[in-house]
Amino acid sequence: KESGEDTDVERTRPPPVKVLSGQLRAAGNWGTADSGAGCVIRLGRGRSLPVSLVWMQGTVLEVQQDRDTVLLMDETGTFVVQGVNNIPKGKPCLSQGKYVMVMGIIQAVSPEPVIRAVKMADLSELAALHRRMWKLEVDDLQQVLA
Repeated sequence: KESGEDTDVERTRPPPVKVLSGQLRAAGNWGTADSGAGCVIRLGRGRSLPVSLVWMQGTVLEVQQDRDTVLLMDETGTFVVQGVNNIPKGKPCLSQGKYVMVMGIIQAVSPEPVIRAVKMADLSELAALHRRMWKLEVDDLQQVLA
């Protein structure tokens, strides 16, 4: 494989969609995880948006390194992030109370959303600003995409 060459899956996967955990919890049309079908989130006014690769933000509530997971909470509820031990530069994110960004692939939506992490970043330094802006960013992007 030459450098710069993506796998077919990466090439065909749409860019990440910014979502809130509550939207995933209320989502429908769950595909199989290996098909990468993801789910469909409802945006109101009869509009919906299919998602599989998501971008989420939240505060770390609990780190379970033996289970390779962290529990995060955003303003709409909690969600689980798997595969955190393999994320490059992910270690700084694995502390209770940190405000982090996660990009990942939806594994499940109920009873609680589960995301397999592809990338994580610590946003704690400007957490107040990120937290305030996040819902607006989510709404803004979803309006454009729907």
